Amino acid sequence: MKPPSDQQLDLSGAGRDRPLGVRPRYGVPWSLVLLVATLLGFVSSMLAWQLTVTLERTGTYFRWLVVLNCAYWYTWAGFTPSIVWLSQRFRFERQGLLRALAVHLPAVLLFSLAHIGAMQAAQWWLVTSEGGAFSWWSAAQRAALLNLDWEMMTYWAIVGLSHALLYYRESRDRELRASQLETRLIEAQLKTLQQQLHPHFLFNTLNAISCLMHRDVAAADRTLVRLSDLLRLTLERLGEQDVTLAEELDFLRKYLDIERTRFADRLVVRFDIAPDALETLVPTLLLQPLVENAIKHGVARKAGAGHIDVIARRENDKLWIEIRDDGVGLSEDALTALHKGIGVSTTRARLQHQFGADYRFEFHRLAQGVAVIVAVPWRLKAAASAESAETTSPIQGARRIRAVRAAG
Repeated sequence: MKPPSDQQLDLSGAGRDRPLGVRPRYGVPWSLVLLVATLLGFVSSMLAWQLTVTLERTGTYFRWLVVLNCAYWYTWAGFTPSIVWLSQRFRFERQGLLRALAVHLPAVLLFSLAHIGAMQAAQWWLVTSEGGAFSWWSAAQRAALLNLDWEMMTYWAIVGLSHALLYYRESRDRELRASQLETRLIEAQLKTLQQQLHPHFLFNTLNAISCLMHRDVAAADRTLVRLSDLLRLTLERLGEQDVTLAEELDFLRKYLDIERTRFADRLVVRFDIAPDALETLVPTLLLQPLVENAIKHGVARKAGAGHIDVIARRENDKLWIEIRDDGVGLSEDALTALHKGIGVSTTRARLQHQFGADYRFEFHRLAQGVAVIVAVPWRLKAAASAESAETTSPIQGARRIRAVRAAG
């Protein structure tokens, strides 16, 4: 069963209006192209002039050198926008290789012959301006035989530079978008925390404590302590990306202790946790919103006692976690709406960002109730700590991004 699709976080920065999966196209920096063409033209002319001095051929020959060399590079500069457009439109990649070859092979011949024609026009102007005779066809044939290979290499050089610049810009764009995603995930995590501890949850808890104060002061005091512990743990884990399953279960039990103040014997939670799974790492605050959904949509709507099972075990290289309830269940429409909720959509976005495609996050409708399955790579705390020492945490990256924005 494939994970149902839900709301996606916008991964882009400056390109937010661009649909995901659509590659950006970049314009040609005309000023840079003309500057490079001018420099190449004059450098080529000076080198050729030095050769003429060595061979004792001076006089008007330098004018010819400047005109021909500048014409050579300015013509290629004029062709560059079209070649860059072709190289971006038909890129040499595995899936589109044949298509790119079908376009670029005729294009390289066309542009090379067009450039040879432009050079013959420049030579014709120079010769006829001095009263000489110029045989266009014979000169073009000779130039094609002598220079066609160099012309084609120039075309491929422009295509190669265009690909290199495009890949560089896309790499920078991916880095920027990844950094922005880290920031947006943290912001989404903050919103999730606000939703998890939303006012009605606090109100119901405080109302239950108020009722307990009249008949069981000790129980009311214990509930206040549990609420305080839950809030403290929430704030302490604000910047943590991963915790051990044991720590996550400890947080979940504190949350359930508070919920039992409201539901008493109507809420029965059973844990079936493999001992070797306790030291594996899971994303922080992974279980609580899923269990809260089970309480809200299953136990709370059931007349009698409701049961929630939390199961964790290892299967091959994955940690499998299952949360199932025997509540009233969910209709297809209700399940679709649940996927769009901030708790589920943010959990899916965090899993996708952290593990790519190497995870599972599924909801299954049961004959009685709903089951949620989460499977993430099996990672032990010691091994992950060694890897994390070499990288920057998302909260640090987010702070760095905010600092750069503030400085700008």
